[in-house]
Amino acid sequence: MGLMELTTTSDRASIVSINLFVALLCGCIVIGHLLEDNRWMNESITALIIGLCTGVVILLLSKGRSSHLLVFSEDLFFIYLLPPIIFNAGFQVKKKQFFRNFITIMLFGAVGTLVSWAIISLGATQIFSRMDFGDFDIGDYLAIGAIFAATDSVCTLQVLHQDETPLLYSLVFGEGVVNDATSVVLFNAIQGFDMSKIDPKIALHFIGNFLYLFFTSTVLGVIAGLLCAYIIKKLYFGRHSTDREVALMMLMAYLSYMLAELLDLSGILTVFFCGIVMSHYTWHNVTESSRITTKHTFATLSFVAEIFIFLYVGMDALDIEKWRFISDSPGTSVAVSSILLGLVLLGRAAFVFPLSFLSNLAKKSTSDKISFKQQVIICWAGLIRGAVSMALAYNKFTSLGHTNLRGNAIMITSTITLVLFSTVVFGLLTKPLIRLLLPPLKHATSAASSDPNSPNSLGVPLISHSQDSDSFLSGHDIPRPSSIRMLLTTPTHTVHRLWRKFDDRFMRPVFGGRGFVPVVPGSPTEGNLS
Repeated sequence: MGLMELTTTSDRASIVSINLFVALLCGCIVIGHLLEDNRWMNESITALIIGLCTGVVILLLSKGRSSHLLVFSEDLFFIYLLPPIIFNAGFQVKKKQFFRNFITIMLFGAVGTLVSWAIISLGATQIFSRMDFGDFDIGDYLAIGAIFAATDSVCTLQVLHQDETPLLYSLVFGEGVVNDATSVVLFNAIQGFDMSKIDPKIALHFIGNFLYLFFTSTVLGVIAGLLCAYIIKKLYFGRHSTDREVALMMLMAYLSYMLAELLDLSGILTVFFCGIVMSHYTWHNVTESSRITTKHTFATLSFVAEIFIFLYVGMDALDIEKWRFISDSPGTSVAVSSILLGLVLLGRAAFVFPLSFLSNLAKKSTSDKISFKQQVIICWAGLIRGAVSMALAYNKFTSLGHTNLRGNAIMITSTITLVLFSTVVFGLLTKPLIRLLLPPLKHATSAASSDPNSPNSLGVPLISHSQDSDSFLSGHDIPRPSSIRMLLTTPTHTVHRLWRKFDDRFMRPVFGGRGFVPVVPGSPTEGNLS
């Protein structure tokens, strides 16, 4: 008796659905490749449109009963799809440029997200309470603010070139990761508090809990990365099997994320900083073949997860069950979506330009300052809402993807509408806008300056080799003022120089990193790179 004969009808349907979904993923990759040079399209929009078209076809074939192959689940998103994306972001991040602009990134990603959350929450409280389309309390309105404060900068990052606009790419990329983490931490903190009675004591407790989640999540990620580096350095897995090195890195990264979720921390922050630590220490401790394998494996998993999410969202957008609730009042859903879009625009503009002004005040070099055109692009990059907003909305307003309340259904359909509109409309205009404001540099080179001794070599370094050199930051060939004076005048360079001294003296002897030589015969010697 064959395997297919033993399966139930439900199993057969699941197998068919998975086959079709994988085929659609392949189609998205092929079509995205063919549209690589298109002025308007990118892979994210392609996957979303294919998902929508597939949803329409399924809706017609099922005679209006269903529109998707798989039901959108926030658990699937947060447990399986998001971790590889965030980990790869940390693993591939250009650390020098990221930490060089760390203060500005935290201003945009953390402070800016809080400003946006406050504006959206306040606007929703004042406007939605008067529309009377659902029984919402203050906690619901605050959660709505957190849901729509979460941005999706994938479309913009696909257009920006790291070698042409290193500062801009670093800010958009860094803000996107910190924004996702801040939004999720904020959402979870709101869910864990009784917001019906807000007083100064509860407000202070809420702020303290938020800061606690941020700090402990980061520390957990760093510890997981260091532990993995220490184990691989001491046990020399490469003597017997390079597969074990790769497997341990992948499993330790995923374990850090799941452990953070188990402890009610932010898995996003944890796995992001775990990725940064692993790229700084662990990656240099493994054999050459493992280095090549890990950087391509992590990048591929992240790429497939991103395409999966956009395809997934596109198909679920036409879920007939949720749209039935608003069939008698479609104008309400349109009004809610329009109000949310206006609040998103207002919340974005309210912090990008003021915080850019403050950031520029602290910078003396013109090249380090954020120009007005760059501010416009940063503002534009944060207008798109994506899968994080969808997942948080489903977590708040549905139970296992279903809802029986009209107000909740309106919020879900409004979220879907805003995600589709912002991704398609703003996403289509991203390439033309960037080319208009930042014409491509004729003298820009491609990946010629890529550093093969870094996991970031899949792309182009965010700063040139002259900036990346130790002499640029440590200043052995130029006289330096006292540490206190230098800290006040050039804080980023000074902190980096002090960190390098601490790293070389205490961290690398224990945890390895660049300069560590694996004992496997044939592995590269990096002694001259310390």
